[in-house]
Amino acid sequence: MRINHNIAALNTHRQLGQANQANQNSMEKLSSGLRINNASDDAAGLAISEKMRGQIRGLEQAQTNAQDGISMIQTAEGALNETHDILQRMRELATQASNDTNTETDRGEIQKEVNQLTSEINRIGNTTEFNTQNLLNGGGEITSVDVTEDTVSVAGGASGEYSFDLGNSINSGDVVTIGDITLTEGTDFDLGADANETASNIATELGTEGTYTATTTGSTIEITENTASGEDAPSVSVATPGAGEGFEASFQVGANEGQSMSIEVDDMRANALGLTGEAGTGNFTETNSVTDGTDNTNVEAALDVSTHEKASEAITKINDAIEQVSAQRSDLGAYQNRLDHTINNLGTSSENLTAAESRIRDVDMAKEMMNQTKQSILSQASQAMLAKANQQPQGVLQLLR
Repeated sequence: MRINHNIAALNTHRQLGQANQANQNSMEKLSSGLRINNASDDAAGLAISEKMRGQIRGLEQAQTNAQDGISMIQTAEGALNETHDILQRMRELATQASNDTNTETDRGEIQKEVNQLTSEINRIGNTTEFNTQNLLNGGGEITSVDVTEDTVSVAGGASGEYSFDLGNSINSGDVVTIGDITLTEGTDFDLGADANETASNIATELGTEGTYTATTTGSTIEITENTASGEDAPSVSVATPGAGEGFEASFQVGANEGQSMSIEVDDMRANALGLTGEAGTGNFTETNSVTDGTDNTNVEAALDVSTHEKASEAITKINDAIEQVSAQRSDLGAYQNRLDHTINNLGTSSENLTAAESRIRDVDMAKEMMNQTKQSILSQASQAMLAKANQQPQGVLQLLR
């Protein structure tokens, strides 16, 4: 018999420690509902679960992105609904003006309403925004650039102001591009009394230094000096590209890189719809009679309905504009329907992936309760056996009697 080392007690103590640790682990899982509470529970399972969690949260955010995209589309489509109503009224007025029962005075009154309705189309195009982003103005923005090299491009092309400093850099053979307009050697300019001036002496004609503003007016872009000091330079008139390039937006509709879709909204202002143009040309009024909708300055000429022939031609142009707006609204509707299906698919994917992640991460409560009960019984049994093992050395005392 030995008293220095109670092997039975040591063994029982080790088993008790293991039972207590297992019981503690089970209680942790039952209290959290998770099978994996730290990496030591299942290292590989933790890595897989975290990857799935990132995917799930990405899918949920993608759903929100798609819903925001629908809101943007609805904003644009709602504005174009009003544009459609305006165009229908303009078509009605043009049809009325085509009838020779109207006098010149009558047609003048009809022209006033046409002018105002056209200005309202411009206002809708220039002011319809979603989260401060213009949706219907073709993506045109005010752009500024300093000309410091021989070739300069000013992005855009939509109606607006483009400021640039000619400096001393414009010489023979140099190129300046404003939107889709290129000023190059051999380009003819209207410099007041001097006709057919070329880019070779544009610096001389406009001054060697200063800031010049290019402003589109109908189908004309005029470049004039815009400095506080110095003699005003002659104006330069060249053709403008007219409509903007279109508003584009990309929606992140997936959890990973490259899982996106794009939409495009064309310029829906009057000029892009063919409802305005340069005064005195084609079927447009002799003077500018249409504003951009944001102030009272007339910057474009409206469709002319002063005669039977012109009013009849205006009907055709308005019909074309109605078809153009209809096509854009159809595109927007298709985008929205696509996003509706995208949201449904994202929801299904997120649900299925969550179920897969749950099987890895979550604990089976019933099974773990069975395990905890077992470990609890083992712990109690170990405590009882440890008490008995500690009593065994006392048998030595019987030898001393």
